[in-house]
Amino acid sequence: MSINTTKNNFYVGVLLALLAVVIWSGNYVVARGIIEKVPPIGVAFYRWFFACICIIPLGFKQFKKDLPVIKENKRYVFFAALTGITLFNTFIYLAGHHIKAINLALIGTTAAPIFATILAAIFLKEIITAYRVTGMAICFVGILFLLAKGSWQNLANFHFEKGDVLMFVSAMAFAVYNTLVRKKPVGIAPLSFLLITFVVGTLLLLPFFLYEYAYAAPVKWNSNLLYTFAYLAIGNSVIAFLCWNASIKRLGASVTVLFANLIPVFSTLEAVIFLKEDFSDVHLISGCLIISGLIIANIFFKREKALTNDK
Repeated sequence: MSINTTKNNFYVGVLLALLAVVIWSGNYVVARGIIEKVPPIGVAFYRWFFACICIIPLGFKQFKKDLPVIKENKRYVFFAALTGITLFNTFIYLAGHHIKAINLALIGTTAAPIFATILAAIFLKEIITAYRVTGMAICFVGILFLLAKGSWQNLANFHFEKGDVLMFVSAMAFAVYNTLVRKKPVGIAPLSFLLITFVVGTLLLLPFFLYEYAYAAPVKWNSNLLYTFAYLAIGNSVIAFLCWNASIKRLGASVTVLFANLIPVFSTLEAVIFLKEDFSDVHLISGCLIISGLIIANIFFKREKALTNDK
């Protein structure tokens, strides 16, 4: 492979990763932006229902090839769909009724890696290095600073708000999902995996959606709302995943995953621009702490791992 081709692959991989991150960051803004138009479980159900419509034509051929392996691992598929599809985003939308989009992004994108690291150490026997512990500690300080609203004295009388608890549940669900993805059976292709988890996760949401639908005010559909769900289904659920996977092929998983650290940055900017949310020094300081912790936990962790492998 020529040097120019290698450079082109690198730049394309970076652009694909950035595109995925920008699309995903808008999920927190949407969760907050349509709380008065669609009930939370309805948002999750409509998103994944439309995503299924999009992914089935793309992945059905591969899905039929992988069906025997999928049947052999149906319990694995069930829990992957439950945590990654049914629970993860639904709790984000529930939390959007209680806290701002900026808080959603900062808490969600920080707590999930911390939980994921702990679960990986327990169930995947991964070694937690000093760099990773340091990064996690800095992230945790950033979360505390945000929850304490910038005053450490508030911690003395601190109690979790409902939205905070919901976001931590969401983060834990995503951490479990990430742990399961690391153990994905080899015979299930990425597109087949997306298709089956989308479908199963949507079906698991159905009874809760029907219950909510019976009591909630009817959704008043309009063009703007349709555009929103098109973004969630096509962009957030299909295009972003495909871009992310394509970036991993070009850059490698260890490099691509670093771009996820930019989600709270983009989410904060989008919340300020589109939702007119206030951006305070508290958000700035907590955001800097969180991003610094994530960089230390990832970059230096990879460096230490490389040095360990060289020995």
